[in-house]
Amino acid sequence: MFEATTILGYKCEFKGKKYAVIGGDGQVTFGNCVLKGNATKIRALYNGAILSGFAGSTADAFSLFDMFERILEGRKGDLVRSVLEFSKEWRKDKYLRKLEAMMIVLNQDHIYILSGTGDVVEPEDGKIAAIGSGGNYALSSARALDKFASLDPKSLVEESLKIAGELCIYTNTNIKILEIK
Repeated sequence: MFEATTILGYKCEFKGKKYAVIGGDGQVTFGNCVLKGNATKIRALYNGAILSGFAGSTADAFSLFDMFERILEGRKGDLVRSVLEFSKEWRKDKYLRKLEAMMIVLNQDHIYILSGTGDVVEPEDGKIAAIGSGGNYALSSARALDKFASLDPKSLVEESLKIAGELCIYTNTNIKILEIK
């Protein structure tokens, strides 16, 4: 597990519309020191049709973002085909296999976790994924809020990340969120 951040992805249907939302905290740590509290670890890809976020080494994550974005462009935004090709390239490349980062990528129809070993994981419920040191806190909170609250998708992600930020020492509550409606 990375002691680096918390990223939460959520896709759902809310009031008859499909949503995809990703959020992340802003804390960057080095060992037990906070280096920065307002980093941006999420981004929109392919003209805003795909959302992504990373946990782990920042330099490694930017390498992965660039590679994934290139593949996504080549596949004309097809998320499913892009994550499969991305996984194949990640596993084949000796340099990439040593990267210490994970990503969540999603759109309104699919959500995936891309692991540091080149794995592609679709969450069991097909709608909530979390990575990073506070990921389990955010995931638990999001599942509970999804099941028992009637929050809009953006608020659900924000509240779940706030809870994670209150519990995980590597996560803060300086939250950034992107959404597709």
